[in-house]
Amino acid sequence: MLGTIVNTGTILAGSTLGSVLRKGVKEKYQDALYTAMGLAASVLGINAVVSNMAKSHYPVLFIVSLAAGSLLGTILDIDAKFQGLVGKYSKSNLGQGLSTGILLYCIGTLSILGPVMSALHGDNTYLFTNATLDFVTSTVLASTYGIGMAFAAPVLFCWQGSIYLIARNLSGTFFSEDMIAELCIVGGVLIFSSGLGILKIKDCKALNMLPSLAVPILFFVVKGLLG
Repeated sequence: MLGTIVNTGTILAGSTLGSVLRKGVKEKYQDALYTAMGLAASVLGINAVVSNMAKSHYPVLFIVSLAAGSLLGTILDIDAKFQGLVGKYSKSNLGQGLSTGILLYCIGTLSILGPVMSALHGDNTYLFTNATLDFVTSTVLASTYGIGMAFAAPVLFCWQGSIYLIARNLSGTFFSEDMIAELCIVGGVLIFSSGLGILKIKDCKALNMLPSLAVPILFFVVKGLLG
């Protein structure tokens, strides 16, 4: 769990540093940061999809995942409930920043494969690399949205901690390369949709799409039971 603890700590440190820097940033510069983060999220999302699409052996799975997951998320109205909860404690766009940050931190090859490698081989290289990237990302996000971005840290800890425990107890058979590829494709679409929201191009309500991530997992679980 050392890698996950370090990764969580870098997000907390980056959020603190970014919030301190934010106090001296004028509004027009904050607007520039919003635009930069929107573009960065969009590019990272596209990259995640493109780099993993070639690895996919189920080219229709991500479409089914997005359709089914978005429908369920809209029925549950996850986005509105999350934004309402955050809105009680912040008048800024913290909800938008948190949703984007959580997706950036949690959905990616390093953040998923890292805990698996740590659990099976004691290798924290992926997690330490991810921690470095997350430090930079959290600093920029907090300079845009404030210290509230630190709330993404416990979410990352629970996410990577759960993957670590599953991999350790199931001997690494659960998180296959195929599953990770499919999760990264769906996650890339979610990150891209967050970028569109920040840029005010289209409010895709990315949080309503979160259940889409469960569909590939269920698919591979069922496939494993039948196969």
